[in-house]
Amino acid sequence: MADNITTAFVTQFQANVALLAQQIGSRLRGSVLEGSHTGESADFLEQFGVADTPVTDLPRNSDTPIMSVPQDRRWVYPQDIDWATLIDSQDRLRMVIDPSSPIAQTAAATMNRKLDDVIATAMLGVARTGKTAQNSISLPGGNAVANTVGASAATGMNVAKLREVRRLLRKAEIDFDTSTVYVGLCSDKEADLVNEIQVINKDYNSVTSGSVLERGVLPGFMGFNFIHTERFAGGAGSAAPGTPYTVPVWEKSGMHLGIWSDLTAMVDPRSDKRYATQLYTKMTIGASRTEESRVYTIACV
Repeated sequence: MADNITTAFVTQFQANVALLAQQIGSRLRGSVLEGSHTGESADFLEQFGVADTPVTDLPRNSDTPIMSVPQDRRWVYPQDIDWATLIDSQDRLRMVIDPSSPIAQTAAATMNRKLDDVIATAMLGVARTGKTAQNSISLPGGNAVANTVGASAATGMNVAKLREVRRLLRKAEIDFDTSTVYVGLCSDKEADLVNEIQVINKDYNSVTSGSVLERGVLPGFMGFNFIHTERFAGGAGSAAPGTPYTVPVWEKSGMHLGIWSDLTAMVDPRSDKRYATQLYTKMTIGASRTEESRVYTIACV
């Protein structure tokens, strides 16, 4: 006899996936701006650049100066992302509607990792601009802090590299008092920085409640907010020791996450699989940089 999938089971699974998605969460979603979109693509941002410098001391009765204001448009494209698995008994269905279910946790965690991958790819990849998205904009080479900053050879993460990327952000008129700036650190680079900060900064040396020395976790430093993420190229487990690793640095408004359809969960019987129960999750999302001067990279080994 086929499994009898009740409305209560379906509703409960949807609620659990939504709850678990919030609890497990994306590491990067809260660090970018979001917008809702429809259609095959979206021009999510109209950009107005730096206007021409005002003219001074014009002669009497001269022509009115007409100044140029650069304009551009940013585009984002959706990706359909799906995940599903089959459950072959009513007992396992009941396990899935338990909030602690490893299957429901796996569904939420997998989708959130993929969401982070979409953001990470867009952050370091090509952005589309122009009236009809005809232009492709790469992250400029000048936005990269070199591997050797603060040393005579390539190094891991250090305070000198943070100082240099802060200088670049300030030069681009990013105000640390009014902006939120993030640094994405894999576990190896986080360890590099924790070790260096504890050595050079006496405020982190005393063993007090919540200190870096005690907890091994970085709070804010030099106006930066640190996020632990392994989703960028060369992260832990995806590169051999000594392989260059890209540490991303971005101001929150420098990245846009477009939501066509947020995480959705469904439970249905599959007649083609002997009426096994299918757990299915999906989302449609896309991401893009909003402005190159708000996104930087730090090379490390």
